[in-house]
Amino acid sequence: MKVLVLGSGVIGVTSAWYLRQAGHEVTVVERQPAPGMETSHANGGQVSWGAGTPWAAPGIPFKAIKWMFHRHSPLVFSPRFDSAMWSWLFNMLANCTSARYAVNRERMLRLSRYSHECLVALRHETKIIYDEHLTGVLELFRTEREFDEAGKVIAMLRKWGIESQLLDRTGCLVQEPALHASRNKIVGGLHFPGDESGDCFQFTQSLANLAIAKGVVFSFNTRLERLEKNGDRLTRVITDKGEMTADAYVLACGSYTPLLLRPLGLRLPVYPVKGYSVTLPLTDTAAAPGGSVTDATYKVVITRLGDKLRAAGTAELAGYDLSLRPSRLATISHVLGDLFPGATNPAKAQYWCGLRPMTPDNPPVLGPTPYKNLYLNTGHGTLGWTMACGSGKLIANLVSGQRPEIDQDGLTLSRFG
Repeated sequence: MKVLVLGSGVIGVTSAWYLRQAGHEVTVVERQPAPGMETSHANGGQVSWGAGTPWAAPGIPFKAIKWMFHRHSPLVFSPRFDSAMWSWLFNMLANCTSARYAVNRERMLRLSRYSHECLVALRHETKIIYDEHLTGVLELFRTEREFDEAGKVIAMLRKWGIESQLLDRTGCLVQEPALHASRNKIVGGLHFPGDESGDCFQFTQSLANLAIAKGVVFSFNTRLERLEKNGDRLTRVITDKGEMTADAYVLACGSYTPLLLRPLGLRLPVYPVKGYSVTLPLTDTAAAPGGSVTDATYKVVITRLGDKLRAAGTAELAGYDLSLRPSRLATISHVLGDLFPGATNPAKAQYWCGLRPMTPDNPPVLGPTPYKNLYLNTGHGTLGWTMACGSGKLIANLVSGQRPEIDQDGLTLSRFG
């Protein structure tokens, strides 16, 4: 079967890989000159299948109000006349209940756990290298209240089969010795030994090269203009270089997916939530973490990537605006310097921002649409890197007419009616 994959971020590339593994003739269409140049380019680097949780959670509305008055707030909201933004926001608030949180957490965990299994298998099969660290993820708490709240979720984590360990300050220093310089700024942490970290961009480009060697074709510098249909099937894709046709189409364009679906009469509740990162060269390896840590207070991830250190965070609702706001970059830089002083050279910082495609309930949107040969693979939010391999393999199963290895319930477009 001839399949067109639209988009070559980590989601599109993993989709192409598994589709080719299933025996299909695959072409990937990408507007950038190379794979992984947008949201997959400089993210936080965590494969946090155990630590990852829905943003829509009990208490978040109250916290969001308090964050509005903080200089280093993890959330930034720019009100605008944008019906899609307001609809997304109200639906997210509706998911901030204990009952909805439990449902959404289970859905995300189901896919994330499966995706991690797929990643491990792929790594063993291909020997792919991407500055991976397999030592887990450490979530750090600066206040006793955060530490106590973490202690209350241990039983729930065990119920879901997630291995975790609550650590006091000394335990955090044993797990991550580079925290010694900032030991008085933390009270404890929660370690997830099953989680990983690595360079998503390096992974995406390496897997794309492996896919090309297997026969996948990449059409770079090709801009999608529209999708055309006839009845209940997609008939062709119009690009700035002409039309392209296939037997099946996989739409993996991240935050831009709703814009392509709208002319087809499909409303996809995915909205761009901008995140920022700063990447710096190491000047003192002993002062830098060996893997990845998360600052629970500021919602900033800090990850070691070879001879670099990356800090990423912030959730900014500003539509499709990709401008770099100095205040947001200052927050991320502040957390990095606060926890790991002297580890990097700030004068050589590389700044970046990207648009995370987020659903209001937080699980992604995978699989079928009302058009029989059009499949979706989008809406992964902050966990695109975490869920990529599992999502790609699930899509390959569906296109091949096979039953996926995990239950799709709650992961498809149908949950939005």
